[in-house]
Amino acid sequence: MEYIIREIAQKDKAEVISMMTKFYASPCVATNGSHEIFSADLDACISDNPYLEGYVFESENDILGYAMLAKSFSTEYGKPCIWVEDLYIKEAFRGLGIGSRFFGFIEEKYKHAIFRLEVEEENTRAINVYKKAGYDFMPYKEMKK
Repeated sequence: MEYIIREIAQKDKAEVISMMTKFYASPCVATNGSHEIFSADLDACISDNPYLEGYVFESENDILGYAMLAKSFSTEYGKPCIWVEDLYIKEAFRGLGIGSRFFGFIEEKYKHAIFRLEVEEENTRAINVYKKAGYDFMPYKEMKK
């Protein structure tokens, strides 16, 4: 299947929010999010916000999925850190290598960065994709406030 990876644009907002709603309501994500949060996320992706960028996977004007990356710096590794915040592919397009290709895309774009992501233990399909892309579990738990 031919498709492109491109930055999220204003015209994509409704469809990406629809995908985010499905993604965040699934067992793959620990929080449910809200329309307000999803809209703020997309506004940050579309604006010149230096911390968040978003992408869609598009084939002949059909959006197959989306991804969002958050940028920070890792003092633990002494280099930029790219967090894969969201990676969602519509069910009909899973298993076609879109996730693997996206990992190659970001690794080429951010050659000198460390990449991190979170995954629910039950999401074995995603874990297999991430492991195939070279990701491994870290030996500690993350905390939040």
